[in-house]
Amino acid sequence: MRKIIAGLMLALGTMTSGVAQAQMVTAKSPASLVSALQDAGYRAELTKDSVGDPMIKSASSGSKFTITFYGCTDGADCSSIQFYAGWTEATHCSLEAMNTFSQKYRFVTPQVDSDGDCVIQYDLDLDEGGMSKALFLDTLEFWTDTMATFQDYIYEK
Repeated sequence: MRKIIAGLMLALGTMTSGVAQAQMVTAKSPASLVSALQDAGYRAELTKDSVGDPMIKSASSGSKFTITFYGCTDGADCSSIQFYAGWTEATHCSLEAMNTFSQKYRFVTPQVDSDGDCVIQYDLDLDEGGMSKALFLDTLEFWTDTMATFQDYIYEK
């Protein structure tokens, strides 16, 4: 009887572990990010960047953003991601403006790129198991909220 109970507990633990892992978002599985984005109501197109690594194209409140994968080996087994958005012809796009914004919003990196465009990025390390889907969705909400705030900031007069 003890062997049967122990076997059932082992089977239940394995099933629970599988369910928990299925709810994880990892850079090793770009499809897990696509699924989480789509479940949250976002468009999510999985493509590849110029070096063949995965890249997801999406948008929020009319502004496009990408999720680029880093630490990849031959276009797979990636370890981190970066949310990225950029705007051309912003009215408030200077090094001073970017520094002022970064003093208020510590997790994102605003900058002026080589073309003079205002960009914002947010890096996430998803190595060693990634993060729960719930935490990823919370992070996504933070990203989209901050992205909208940044857009308002760079276009203010």
